[in-house]
Amino acid sequence: MAAHMATAIAPAKSPPGSLGVLLGRFDPEVIDVPGGKALIRLGVGEEDAWDVRIRGSRIGLESANREAEPDALLTADAETWQSIASDIRGGMQAFGRGRLHVRRNLHLGVGFLAATSGVTGPGRLRFDSVRIGIGRISTLEAGVGDPVVCIHGLGGTKASFLTTVADLASSYRVIALDLPGFGDSVKPIGARYDAPYMARAVVRMLDALGLERAHLVGNSMGGRVAIEVGLIAPWRSERMVLLSPAVAWLRERRWAPFVRALRPELGLLQVTPRPVVERVVRNLIPGAQNGWTAAGVDEFLRAYLSPRGRAAFYAAARNIYLDEPHGETGFWTRLRELSPETMFVWGKKDTLVPVAFRKHVEEALPAARHVELNCGHVPQLERPRETHAAIRDFLG
Repeated sequence: MAAHMATAIAPAKSPPGSLGVLLGRFDPEVIDVPGGKALIRLGVGEEDAWDVRIRGSRIGLESANREAEPDALLTADAETWQSIASDIRGGMQAFGRGRLHVRRNLHLGVGFLAATSGVTGPGRLRFDSVRIGIGRISTLEAGVGDPVVCIHGLGGTKASFLTTVADLASSYRVIALDLPGFGDSVKPIGARYDAPYMARAVVRMLDALGLERAHLVGNSMGGRVAIEVGLIAPWRSERMVLLSPAVAWLRERRWAPFVRALRPELGLLQVTPRPVVERVVRNLIPGAQNGWTAAGVDEFLRAYLSPRGRAAFYAAARNIYLDEPHGETGFWTRLRELSPETMFVWGKKDTLVPVAFRKHVEEALPAARHVELNCGHVPQLERPRETHAAIRDFLG
């Protein structure tokens, strides 16, 4: 009985002082919280965890409710949390070095780090959204100077350019966006989700931000979108960096008639249970349980497992496959008209867009610069130092 009573009146464990320091620095202007409220769980070591609840401009800290599913999960040991509290740059540094892990929702998780960093001034990392004709476009940005707009690939989000934003922000105003249909941006049902549609959204985002021109950096599908911006509105683009850009297939597309007949709207129906989808995706991607790759898989699943996000993914993938290579409106014919100065970065281990495409680009754009790196399809994450050094050299 005595032991039972002692347990019953034992005081609740207090959160580390470092977490209180973070909440004391909270700046609601830096984080964009869809719907106005969020639950962010902070794990300290392997056992302890506390929940941060954000409601509008208010923030609170309480013991973790294990029955509630958090929107974002941040975990680190006590020493790392103390370091983050002591150094206003500590959160992003710890994240970049793998000492702090962010899972589930990078938009909210990294947004929390930015909002509690204590950094002030016009160049601080911040999350926001802008309205264009079709709805809201989600962005993250940092730095001051000439604008650089980063455009993610198929199934990705603006978070795939966090390393780029961090690297280039000392010299440029770097803006990464979620394309329509992806991440935290609007996902219209029935939209085309092809390169011209995405390119027009990028141009309208520039309008909304009051930017006449910008450098463009695009990876995979984002590279194809950047090329389209350079073709339909060349006066809006300064220099262009294309990281393993999606290009039209040159070999016979034997499945093209079948793919044309498919309706992306079928993605509105979830015919596969979530655990099955997660298992398939994580088995397909090496290292999907660790670091940046794991966070990227979380971002993909977050959009794909929503009906609108799934329909947008199918539509965009379909359009990449069906991109016509030849003819008056074909990709390779139009590519010859691209006028902005351009640099292509190819991954020697890329199986999606093999480096062999370089020779075809050289035929179409003899003046373009080329860089080959020992990596796969996402150079800015796989070889960040070499990729960003090449970007700086090209833009500078």
